[in-house]
Amino acid sequence: MKKITMAVLLILGSACLAHAGTTAGDGQKEITNVTRLAFGKLDDGREVELFTLANSQGMKVSVSTLGAAVTSLWVPDRGGKLADVVLGYDSLDGYLRDNSYFGAIVGRYGNRIGKGRFRLDGREYRLSLNDGENHLHGGRAGFNRALWLAKPLANASGPALELTLVSPDGDQGYPGTVKLTVTYTLTEKNELRIDYEGTTDKATILNPTHHSYFNLSGDFGSTILDHLLRIDADAFTPVDKGLIPTGKLVPVAGTPMDFRKPTAIGARINVPCEQLALGKGYDHNWVLNRFDGKVRDVAELYDPRSGRRMTVATDQPGLQFYSGNFLDGRAEGKGTAFQYRTGLCLETQIFPDSPNQPSFPSATLRPGKVYRQTTIYRFTAE
Repeated sequence: MKKITMAVLLILGSACLAHAGTTAGDGQKEITNVTRLAFGKLDDGREVELFTLANSQGMKVSVSTLGAAVTSLWVPDRGGKLADVVLGYDSLDGYLRDNSYFGAIVGRYGNRIGKGRFRLDGREYRLSLNDGENHLHGGRAGFNRALWLAKPLANASGPALELTLVSPDGDQGYPGTVKLTVTYTLTEKNELRIDYEGTTDKATILNPTHHSYFNLSGDFGSTILDHLLRIDADAFTPVDKGLIPTGKLVPVAGTPMDFRKPTAIGARINVPCEQLALGKGYDHNWVLNRFDGKVRDVAELYDPRSGRRMTVATDQPGLQFYSGNFLDGRAEGKGTAFQYRTGLCLETQIFPDSPNQPSFPSATLRPGKVYRQTTIYRFTAE
C-alpha cells in the first residue's frame, strides 16, 4: 500500500480545514475546532480520513474513519502539560495490521460469544470464529475493520463527529441489516463523550463498545500497574478457560477483583487466583452497581505521576477491565513497541455471552426499537 507522509497529509488537510468562522452549509450551525486530513487508502482504493476535534482547554482527540478508531487523545497533566494517553499507530498501515483493536468501536457484539453460537426466536445463528472456538469483538471482520462515513457536527457541548456504518444481513453470521451511528463529542468540560444509536430490520443482537487502551502517564514505555483503579461494582462474572462467563455473579469482597476503593492495578494482579490465571491478569466483566439505564459514574482511573484522573460514566450494566495482558511488543507506534501491560481498557457493555446466559441482561434488538448507549470519559488533573 502506498504510504503518505505527514507533510503530504498536512498539505491535503489544509484545503479541508474547518475552523472558527466557517459554516457547515446553508441552514447549519457553525462547526468549529474540527480538522480533516487524508489518512491513506484501502487496497480497494477507498479513502480513509482522520478528523481531529479540539476544545478551548487544549484537549484534542483524533478519530479515523477506519474502525471509528480514536488514534490519539491529548490530555493535560497537573501542570497543564499535554500528553497523548492512548496507545495507537503512526499511520494507517498499523491499523490495517492491528489485532489489538486499538481505539476502535468493536461490534456487532463487543467481547466474547461462546463457541460463536446463539439462539434467537428459536433459530441458531453461527458467527465467525476468531478467538479459538469463540467469537470476539464482532468476528474476523467486525466494526473495527469497516470504513465508516463521517460528518462533523455543530454541538453546543463542543466539537463533534458523527460516524455511521451499515452492517448487512448475514455480516459475520449476524441476522438483520443494522445501521449504527456513533457520535464522539469533545466537551468544554474535558470529556470525551460517545453516543451510540442503532436500528435493525430483523431481530438481532447488538452490543458495541469502545476499545481504547489508556496509559494516563503518557509514557508508553511504562506499565499501568501503578495506576489506581476504582470500579463501582459489588460482583463480577467469573469465566472458564476460554474466558466465557460461567453464568454466575460472584461477590468481589475478599478477592483480587475488589476495586470498590482505589487500588493499584499491580497490587494483586499476580496473587494466586484461578480467575487471574485464566485471564493472565484482569480480563473480566464487572457487574456495575446502580444500573437503571441512566448515565452514572462507574469507575475512576488515576495516575499518581502525572496527576491525570479519568472518570468513566455510562448507562450500561457491565464494564470489562482488561489490563493489557496480551501486549507483547509486536504492535509498534508512537515511538515505542507496546509491551506487556502498558495500556488498559475500560469497556462499557452488556455482559459477555449474554445471548447464551438467560439470567444476564438482554442484547436483543428488534425492528422498530432503537439501541442507545452513552459512555463518557471525563478527564481532570490534581
